[in-house]
Amino acid sequence: MVIAVVGAIASVLVARISTPKPGGDRPGEDDDGRDAGELRVSPEIWQRFAVLEAKVDHLTDLVEQKKEEVTTLERLLRTAMRIIRRANRRLVARQEVPEEIPRELVPYSID
Repeated sequence: MVIAVVGAIASVLVARISTPKPGGDRPGEDDDGRDAGELRVSPEIWQRFAVLEAKVDHLTDLVEQKKEEVTTLERLLRTAMRIIRRANRRLVARQEVPEEIPRELVPYSID
C-alpha cells in the first residue's frame, strides 16, 4: 500500500517535471541558460520526498518491530499449549477431569 502511494506520487512528480516550460531566448535553453533536456527538481519536491522517505522508514521500522512481537507471542502461545496438554495428561493419569483447552490456543498446538 505504501509502495503504491509513493509510486503514484513519483509518477505525478515526474509528469510535472517533464512538462516543458516556456521561456529562454534560444531554442533548447531555459531562462537560466541550462539545457532544456536537463532535469531540474524544485527544493519543495525534494523536501516532500525526504518527508515521505522518513515516513516509509518509520513504517518499515514499526512493521519489523511488530513482526518480532508477533513471533514472541506465538512462541509464548505454543509454550502455553504445551503446558496445558502436559497438565491434562497428568490429570488423566490420576483419573481426574482434564482442563478444557481454550479455543484460542488450538491453532498453536504442535500435536
